[in-house]
Amino acid sequence: MATKPRIAIVGAGNFATALALSLRRADYGIAWVMARPTRTSFRKASVLAGEIGAVAVQKPQSARPVDLVWFCVPDSQIAVAAKSLAGTSPWKGVIALHSSGALASDELSLLRDQGAAVASVHPLMTFVRGVRPSLANVPFAIEGDAKAVPAARAIVNDVSGIAYPIRKSDKAAYHAWGTFASPLFTALLAATEQVASVAGVKPPEARKRMIPILLQTLANYAMMGAPAAFSGPIVRGDVETVKKHLQVLRSRPGERDVYKALARAALLYLPTKNASQLKRILGKVG
Repeated sequence: MATKPRIAIVGAGNFATALALSLRRADYGIAWVMARPTRTSFRKASVLAGEIGAVAVQKPQSARPVDLVWFCVPDSQIAVAAKSLAGTSPWKGVIALHSSGALASDELSLLRDQGAAVASVHPLMTFVRGVRPSLANVPFAIEGDAKAVPAARAIVNDVSGIAYPIRKSDKAAYHAWGTFASPLFTALLAATEQVASVAGVKPPEARKRMIPILLQTLANYAMMGAPAAFSGPIVRGDVETVKKHLQVLRSRPGERDVYKALARAALLYLPTKNASQLKRILGKVG
């Protein structure tokens, strides 16, 4: 497109908010934000629309034509939302994007059939309530139609993100990777707080005390990679200490299972000593 497309956003959740603000800072015009027909959703859309100079709408029929529609809704609602908009205006020449990590651009096939060019554009980033992360330096995995992909890449570049191609067949594995990187990492932190309680440290204080070691671990990983960042009793092959850990966690079977699963992963992927002895006390690896 010779000029920046006029954009509409379907959804007003955490990612939609971060995206809309980044687009506005990059001088994109946003015509409307569509919400579900509930009071809470419309209120969120109205607040977001007010921040970016857009209009909040509930009914597809009231949405003005735009150059690009970006669907920022849960995976199960992408095709539903596309269907609700399918007959509202001509789609020939319009770009339609969605941001599912697991689903391919074919979720918008109904709009493709009506003349739109479609793509999936997923940011490898976490978005939670109350936090509006910048999209600068965020990697975006993009796949889709020949006319939609360049438009998506241009927008990602304009918000200072980094665009990467992805094959449709790799989307599920890609999303599993992202799930390891953030949601399951958060689950590990939650389990870690529970282990702290066994040592008499309550979760709020445990979280406070863990921050320095967490930040240094991430810094080490970023600088040197996982093998060089790995420390502790397993890399040293300290079998007796691992036995003590397992013994003290007998009263917490959930956390004990997490410990054993991660220790087995360490034996598979990271440098260790006394691996055969550790395997015996941890159980079967793989």
